Amino acid sequence: MINHNGIIQQFSSVALENNRGFLYGDALFETIKVANNTILFLEEHYFRLMSSMRICRMEIPMNFTLEYFEEQIFNLLQSMRLNTAARVRFTVYRNDGGYYLPKDINTGFIVQATPLSQAAYMVPSNLYEVDLYKDFYVSKHLLSTLKTTNKMINITGSIFAKENDLQNCLLLNEDKNIVEALNGSIFMKSNSTIYTPPLSDGCLNGIMRKQLINIINKIDGFECIEKSISPFDLQKSDELFISNVIMGIQPITKYRKKEYEINFSNALNK
Repeated sequence: MINHNGIIQQFSSVALENNRGFLYGDALFETIKVANNTILFLEEHYFRLMSSMRICRMEIPMNFTLEYFEEQIFNLLQSMRLNTAARVRFTVYRNDGGYYLPKDINTGFIVQATPLSQAAYMVPSNLYEVDLYKDFYVSKHLLSTLKTTNKMINITGSIFAKENDLQNCLLLNEDKNIVEALNGSIFMKSNSTIYTPPLSDGCLNGIMRKQLINIINKIDGFECIEKSISPFDLQKSDELFISNVIMGIQPITKYRKKEYEINFSNALNK
């Protein structure tokens, strides 16, 4: 069941052969967690989507308010009877027509939802090994910070991770600096300082990333700094962890021969 342009339907009526999101990756999306009938970070998701649509020169309908955005999500969840915990994907695509030059800058949307096993963020205790993914690099420009549907580097990196029995990979930019993980922002702890790459390095403008920066800077004795991270820095750090809105925080336990503590990241999760 999906919500397509405000209409709840069993199957999508989108014609893929003409859809610009399918043909050209001309689409944006938000991955949203809903817990106990509450959309987590609702305003942050909405305003990031609006900002991204403006950057991509998509027409924003007059009725596409914060309240409308929220209503469309809840309409689908109520139809699916998902009221405890759900993962929601809200995709906005440019309307059909044209080749690289669109004939129409107006937009449509699709909302999808799947159940989550738990509403609360849990403290992971599993082994979690990562390595660098170096087949392709993230570009250092504004488009890399947007959540577009062009995710080929994340897809090929995920295949690489599976082939090498890794739980995740870290992506690099052209300067060979760490940008992010395949599915989230990266944080590195060294003594009382936590580092995360700046948006100018090409990382996604993550919702949980911003939340964690604010939270860490309010903890006595710790500070979070946006700074470029080299692979060499990983070997000298105390902890590494990944964040996104669905899982919260995932501590990294091993990078190559380096094994990490998980005390600080576990404390954040609690």
